Amino acid sequence: MSTSSPSSATSQGTGTTPDLTAVASRVVERAGAGEQIEVAVGRSSSTSVRAYDGDVESFTSAETAGVGIRVVVDGRVGFANAGSLDDDVIADALAEARDNATFAEPDRWAGLAEPDGVAATPIDLWNEAVLELGAEAKIDLALGLERAARGSDSRVTGVRTSVYGDSAAELAVASTAGLVSSTRATSCWLSVSALAADAAGTQTGYGVDAGRDPSALDVDGTGRLAAERACRLLGATKAPSQRLPILLEPRLAATLMGLIAGTLTGDVVVRGRSPFADRMGDTIASPLLTLVDDPTDPRSLGAGSVDGEGLACRRNVLIDGGDLRTFLHDSYTGRRSGTASTGSAVRGARSTPAPGVQAMAVEPGERGWDDLVAGTERGLVVQSLNGLHSGVNAVSGDFSVGAEGLMVRDGELAEPVREVTLGSTLQRLLLDVIAVGRDVEWLPSGTGAPALVIGDVAMSGS
Repeated sequence: MSTSSPSSATSQGTGTTPDLTAVASRVVERAGAGEQIEVAVGRSSSTSVRAYDGDVESFTSAETAGVGIRVVVDGRVGFANAGSLDDDVIADALAEARDNATFAEPDRWAGLAEPDGVAATPIDLWNEAVLELGAEAKIDLALGLERAARGSDSRVTGVRTSVYGDSAAELAVASTAGLVSSTRATSCWLSVSALAADAAGTQTGYGVDAGRDPSALDVDGTGRLAAERACRLLGATKAPSQRLPILLEPRLAATLMGLIAGTLTGDVVVRGRSPFADRMGDTIASPLLTLVDDPTDPRSLGAGSVDGEGLACRRNVLIDGGDLRTFLHDSYTGRRSGTASTGSAVRGARSTPAPGVQAMAVEPGERGWDDLVAGTERGLVVQSLNGLHSGVNAVSGDFSVGAEGLMVRDGELAEPVREVTLGSTLQRLLLDVIAVGRDVEWLPSGTGAPALVIGDVAMSGS
């Protein structure tokens, strides 16, 4: 068994331990004349158990705490952080932030978030069961997940990874602008990769489950799903090059739409590095598509009542029936763009805030997965996308990624295919959504989506 210390995870919710808020507030009280100060104080714990071949490959547990301090004087911003909540260490970080501000270039948009009158939505995202779960129980979950994947089908020859993970994180923010807030959340998840083999070769299938209650995690179902996905690709070959609709299962639809939502954040928009930077108010997607970022939705593991600058989180509609309605802003990009913060600042305790996606979701439609397949005369059910980050240019929108999955013929699943490339642009993919499923699946990342059918995608194969 090996051990290591991973970087801490961050998440948001309501009602942290009071001492973090007190620590942040005491630093703010040290502000001098003409000086703005913002302090973020955080504490987190995380566990990761990895099983392999019926034994524990690694058990990782970590606890971290830290503070980040921003100082703004005459448009100059200084920042410093520390990995301790010791008073002397925090005092040194404050002195360093002040010193860094003296060397910064003035920025006319620099400043802290100001109260905007939006009330925070009270949501409870903390579950003591995550903290109370013992090491042996966590190990049993990882080992049980591996057994479930192996035992689901005789063609499963091994399990590449079988992981149980959890996190608990708290964050408090205080500033001279009068904002004082605190957040906390817990989460847990399972992840497994099964290997299936036949005379033609080996295929891989994945299963993931996530939530806030360890007892609600579906060990057997997650292992079985990974096995099914691996086995149904056995015998896969290259398909002829053609143009056809693609059917994205909810987890892949959420992944793709999460990438698209990342092009709608204020930092890339103000720099002109988004393909949608100058499209506000335009129709950029199918009328079937509504895309929201709603951190007040407790179903998302990215949910929270306040953002990284202490402003209330709120439901932001990015795309409404195909029309671009909102970019996600923190206070800086809001000022720079001539609008305001959308309560979308994300941060860790030891980092500066920036606008980001917190709980992106696609609004569901009315059709189930079987109906979507049955309604497709010819298409491709995509089971995995390879090279999403290297194959997607978030500035131009160019999209070219590897894929594998199952052909659809006359409304029924047909032969498996592999080593094909799907090509389009993000702009075209949005406009070509021709059906939206009804069942939303939430990923550990906090994104959620139903299945999507996207028409007229170029598939390069044999």
